[in-house]
Amino acid sequence: MYKTKRRAALIVVNLVAAVIFITLAISLAPQTKINDYRIYSNFFPIIVTAILFIILSFASVSIYTSYTEKLEKKTMESGATAYFTEFVEKLRFCYSLEDFYRIIAEILEMRADCSVFYVESVTNYTFYNSPNRLVAGTFNQNRSEMLNTLIENFDGDWPDGIFFFDENCGLVTKSKFSRGVLFSNCGEHFFIFCRYMYLFDPEIFPKIFEEFVRFQNRSRIIKDLSEISDLSREWAQLADTQRSFLPAKLPEVERVKFAAYFRPLINVSGDYYTVLPIDEHKTFVMLGDVSGKGMAAALVMGLVMNTVKIREDKEDLVGTIHAIDESIKSMHLQDKYTVLFMGVIDTEKMRIRYINASMSDPIIITKSPEGYRIKPLSSNCSIVGIIPLDDDIPIAEQRLFSGDMILMASDGVSEVMNEEKIELGDTQLYTDTIKASAGKSPDEFINDIANLVMDYNGDARLHDDVTMLAAKIGPTKK
Repeated sequence: MYKTKRRAALIVVNLVAAVIFITLAISLAPQTKINDYRIYSNFFPIIVTAILFIILSFASVSIYTSYTEKLEKKTMESGATAYFTEFVEKLRFCYSLEDFYRIIAEILEMRADCSVFYVESVTNYTFYNSPNRLVAGTFNQNRSEMLNTLIENFDGDWPDGIFFFDENCGLVTKSKFSRGVLFSNCGEHFFIFCRYMYLFDPEIFPKIFEEFVRFQNRSRIIKDLSEISDLSREWAQLADTQRSFLPAKLPEVERVKFAAYFRPLINVSGDYYTVLPIDEHKTFVMLGDVSGKGMAAALVMGLVMNTVKIREDKEDLVGTIHAIDESIKSMHLQDKYTVLFMGVIDTEKMRIRYINASMSDPIIITKSPEGYRIKPLSSNCSIVGIIPLDDDIPIAEQRLFSGDMILMASDGVSEVMNEEKIELGDTQLYTDTIKASAGKSPDEFINDIANLVMDYNGDARLHDDVTMLAAKIGPTKK
């Protein structure tokens, strides 16, 4: 099993490193008298031994990490466990019960020879029930009695988690002695039955549970938004639901201050933004705009925000944008896509790494001897969600300096028009306002631009959502 092999690898690597270290230490021991400083220094073997210890420590950690990664990949993608691994991978892109049922049938039932029972434990409402033939001979009672026993044994008060049960539907502690596994979360019980559970590596079950919980959250969000969008009189409720995806309060980050502005054209919007700290030096930022207006755009917006939220490695910008692309395409909305800017601000290396998927306005305003100047964060990726994305999307990078202001804005800012139908983004007034306000706090900077948009538009009705996110780089901490 994976865990056992991993422990064995750790022991072997440590023993080998210890033997090498002891051997070298003995061989370097002083071979002369202590007072014979001309021939040999007693400090020399100590220093060399310490250096060798550090080198061996790093080497053993590197070897162990590399081996365990290969071991996990081999274990999870071979034998019976490979079916569950494939199920986990497909579950990541399920957004409805229909998608969930499809991969249950294709992978768990047809290929892994398992059976599934998915039930709401409080009301005993059955979501899914596999054909009888798939569990024939696995349990000591007929199927109907077995399901009733499971419902009685694992009732609505059952805690969340992973639990194994035997042929009598009673709990067992280890998967190798079980005939099934229960994934319990938020009152929903997802049972998988199999007559050879011992063939599956135990490490796969937490992965299934984690992805099952994420699927529940995704499907509930999409279901809520879809149901609301069918009722035009519930626009206010939909707007509240959508706003819940946006940060209620921007996080406090060392050396970076943030400010945001969000004004939807109607109650709901296709604009979105987020700020997610990664560690003490790195922060993920994103701002985007879904094509079109109204409920469909809001639905895609919620999907994009949820996709980003559940991504574990937010430094992997290419993987994140591909995940967003696949999520939108899976909805089959035909004409829905998004433009977006995402980046990682690193205050230790003083840089921003980013992907600009056809956003026209992200910029850095930086101070120079001649005054403030504007550096564009140019597009390096196509629109997302409707056309094929390149596999090798480049990651662009710009240096940052103390006092820099980063502005991300939807096209509702630059494309607002005056009475002469001239867009604000094409005027010197827009550039001058940005430069004049760059020395202020992010909140004041955002307010100056928002006031400019409203003044420039005059008494006319806005034609697009207005969304901005600003980040100001602070001085080095002393």
